[in-house]
Amino acid sequence: MLKVGLTGGIGSGKSAVASRLTALGAVVVDSDRIAREVVAPGTDGLAEVVAAFSDRVLGEDGALDRAALGAVVFGDEAARRRLEAITHPRVRARSAELIAAAPADAVVVNDVPLLVEVGLAPTYHLVLVVQTAVPTRLARLSRDRGMDRAEAERRIAAQADDARRRAAADVLLTNDGTLADLHAAVDDLWRGRLLPYERHVRARRAVRPDRSALAEPDPTWGEQYARLAARIRHAAGGDRRVDHIGSTAVPGLTAPDVIDVQLTVSSLAEADGPLADRLTEAGFPRLPGEWWDLPRRPGRVRQVKRVHAGADPGRPVVLHLRVAGSAGWRHALLLRDHLRADPAGRAAYLQLKRDLVATAPEGAEHTLTDPWFDEEHLRAEEWAAQTGWQP
Repeated sequence: MLKVGLTGGIGSGKSAVASRLTALGAVVVDSDRIAREVVAPGTDGLAEVVAAFSDRVLGEDGALDRAALGAVVFGDEAARRRLEAITHPRVRARSAELIAAAPADAVVVNDVPLLVEVGLAPTYHLVLVVQTAVPTRLARLSRDRGMDRAEAERRIAAQADDARRRAAADVLLTNDGTLADLHAAVDDLWRGRLLPYERHVRARRAVRPDRSALAEPDPTWGEQYARLAARIRHAAGGDRRVDHIGSTAVPGLTAPDVIDVQLTVSSLAEADGPLADRLTEAGFPRLPGEWWDLPRRPGRVRQVKRVHAGADPGRPVVLHLRVAGSAGWRHALLLRDHLRADPAGRAAYLQLKRDLVATAPEGAEHTLTDPWFDEEHLRAEEWAAQTGWQP
């Protein structure tokens, strides 16, 4: 199943997005609702909260007085962490139960207000953030919840700011317009990205990226790589080396809109083991066929590698699994770093790409076979020797 993390600041309209996704057929797991359920009257969770904070956090009806509890823990880091130690494991366990019960072909949307704050973004196939201007949020909190301005500002300030949420967002929905505008954006996302993504994940099928067109430099390519790298590390487990390589790793370089990522492995046997399945389940299925590098050194002996690609139709990505220290592994890092350091090399590389796309778009993916790269390899090796560069 496809697992989507949904988040947004208080008053952003996240609940409206969740409701629309439910109407479209998503299985929505609401962490706020679960958080209330695990401390409902008669639960072990409520008993533990009372034991930790006394019955002053209870209302006259014996239910949890959330305002009273908030007053106790707000501004008290130790108290907040004590509360989270009680509630968070219960919320995670119940969420896992609901997700496990969803159909195999479901798009499961986990509505988590503090998704960014607690670092959950890498655990999802895709993170959807709802963003709304603060004045609009303040007005909604006053209108819909009867919250006074000071309290609303305090609640907004206690959460991650917009910049942190944007950095975690694979999809950013701006909700400063009408409800109809928001619904239209959600509907487009559902049909154009979430449903195809779910089908690809279920079929363990990657999307082959199109390298036949060049895009203008995108200043967010680095941020997009960072999200992908975090997801890959989470899936791979351990302290894995993950690098942004290829054209989009060189700032300011016009390039095909494809994020190339290199995952370092100790051997091809490791790449073919459980690691391959974990990457596939995380949305990076293996591409069929044989893949190799042709190192630019005497003999040009093929060095076999493994290649995975993203299943997300909205974000083309190629994941190269290369053995640590291999010639192909080293060359990918050296080419990137030399082009970052050499403006003339970047200009020549860009012109080469434009010429190849103009003359043979279908062959643009094979630019690495051009003789220019043999010359660039010699220049890069000389630069590495002069600067003491190490991969």
